[in-house]
Amino acid sequence: MASRPPPRYVVRPHDAASQRRRLLWFGLAWLGSMLLVGLMVALAIGAWKGVVPRISDRRELRALTAENGDLKQQVADLQRSEQVADVATKALRETISQRDEEISGLRADLSFYSRLVGGDAQREGLKVQEVSLQPVPHSQAWNLAISLTQNIKRDDDTSGTTTVSVEGLSNNKVVQLDWPTLGDAAEKDGIPFRFRYFQQLHTTIALPADFRPTRLHVTVQPENGDPVTRAVAWSDALSSPVTNSQGDTDAQP
Repeated sequence: MASRPPPRYVVRPHDAASQRRRLLWFGLAWLGSMLLVGLMVALAIGAWKGVVPRISDRRELRALTAENGDLKQQVADLQRSEQVADVATKALRETISQRDEEISGLRADLSFYSRLVGGDAQREGLKVQEVSLQPVPHSQAWNLAISLTQNIKRDDDTSGTTTVSVEGLSNNKVVQLDWPTLGDAAEKDGIPFRFRYFQQLHTTIALPADFRPTRLHVTVQPENGDPVTRAVAWSDALSSPVTNSQGDTDAQP
């Protein structure tokens, strides 16, 4: 039977310094890990503190955006209300203007028919009731309408002629254009009339290009009687309503 070899032992000397170094490295590693954990915790806390204000800012931004939208809507509503008010005001002014024109026309008609009927008033003679002008487009001509009346109590017709002259400025001088300069050659003696109660005369006059009219002078010359004259401002003749009658003849009963 073979004999066993004797066991081998390794004898190492005890190294206390090496053991201390290992303990030192373990301590440094532990300390480093603790510092790393502390740094990570600090970074995490700082990041959270940064997130919280951002969330608050987003909420405030949403609130401001909503408030801004409300203000814009209020401004739009106010603008629409102002537009509606402007339209209503314009329509009201136009209505008032139309009513003023209607009232002016009714007053003119009332004056005309009051004179025509006469009532209990004393018999009156010939009168120039209305003078009205309308421009002829693209020309220096004007359509002229003259309404003549006399009291209804008269029992006879009135006849004669009517002429017109225009006063104005030409080359900064006051000039008066007489009827032969203004009227039609066929009516050189004037516009003829014959009526019992009222008549409306129509004619067209032409003015020079450099003439600025300021006043109309109407002269009615009956066959029997004194002439009747009336001066009317040009601007008033442009705005004066024309009284409608039954054609250009007098209204016979």
